[in-house]
Amino acid sequence: MIPAEGLQYWLRLMLTEGVGPQTARELLNDFGLPEHIFHAGFPALQKRVPEKLARLLCNEPSDAMQAQIDKTLDWAAQPNNCVLTFADPGYPASLLNIADPPPLLYAKGRTALLQQTAIAIVGSRNATLQGMQNADRFAQTFSEARLTVVSGMALGIDAAAHAGALKNAHAPASGSTIAVIGTGIDLVYPARHRALAHQIAELGCLVSEYPLGTPAISSNFPRRNRLISGLASGVLVVEAAAQSGSLITARSALDQGREVFAIPGSIHSPLSKGCHQLIRQGAKLVESAQDVLEELRWQTKQIPVATAAVPTQIGSNHQPLLDAIGHDPVTVDQLVARTSQSAASLQAELLNLEMLGQIECLAGGQYRLLK
Repeated sequence: MIPAEGLQYWLRLMLTEGVGPQTARELLNDFGLPEHIFHAGFPALQKRVPEKLARLLCNEPSDAMQAQIDKTLDWAAQPNNCVLTFADPGYPASLLNIADPPPLLYAKGRTALLQQTAIAIVGSRNATLQGMQNADRFAQTFSEARLTVVSGMALGIDAAAHAGALKNAHAPASGSTIAVIGTGIDLVYPARHRALAHQIAELGCLVSEYPLGTPAISSNFPRRNRLISGLASGVLVVEAAAQSGSLITARSALDQGREVFAIPGSIHSPLSKGCHQLIRQGAKLVESAQDVLEELRWQTKQIPVATAAVPTQIGSNHQPLLDAIGHDPVTVDQLVARTSQSAASLQAELLNLEMLGQIECLAGGQYRLLK
């Protein structure tokens, strides 16, 4: 990590109004290090950027900007915190190969994970129980295979993927997880993931391109998806609706030359439509974590193979109802017609099966098997 004296110029550059990642890269290409930009003078700067921006770059930092710089330097001086720049050897090499790498990365935790081979897992925030189980199981298997799991710490599939990867993070020669967040790294969003964020900071790594204190702005989350795919060798989409943000990550992966994988589901499930769309467009259909590992040609130790979750053995007295339900959503009225049981007895048995983890209740009072 570069010394604080040099880092303050990087922070000043990225905090200047009108300087985004692309403008910063152009200025760095023209002048070299950030301090050279601020010492170049107005005539030289005006040749490369608009006059208003050239004047801002020639001015001393405002009190508000200097306060933000000081706050960030204090944060970076704390254990396990750092700000990585293009000039740092610890900056993730995988991001240097994408079209729009951020000049600054705020990182908290095991930053060495940013240099390791990774697989991204993304999916719906409104995931089904089955989707959550699949994300957890696949992530755990990838971690056991010494792959780092990257996701966005959102509700649903993201959280399940982080949790699955963390199950092996204490073990030697295992992977862990990286969470790419859409706020300042000093904030936790959503708030209910505070415990998860602390666990990732301890055993994995939190990453953000946004300055400290940046709140949850809706436009920042799709933008951070390019970093989720950029840090990984491939992206696995577990569940996604037809207009899902996960598809943005998948498209970023394709643009970056990464592999895209998708788990298929029921033709009646809205959360399968995005995955089916990706498969039609050339994403690789996967039914087990081993499918992904083989496609990535990843050499693994002997590990249990995670597949899409399947029901555990239950008493044969429930089997007729399970056969009647099937994997496509079905209503109680449909089950009454299929089984000739009363609605009351079916409701009781359905509740029992749901508590056993054999089925899940969907929106609209529909039921389906957990694969």
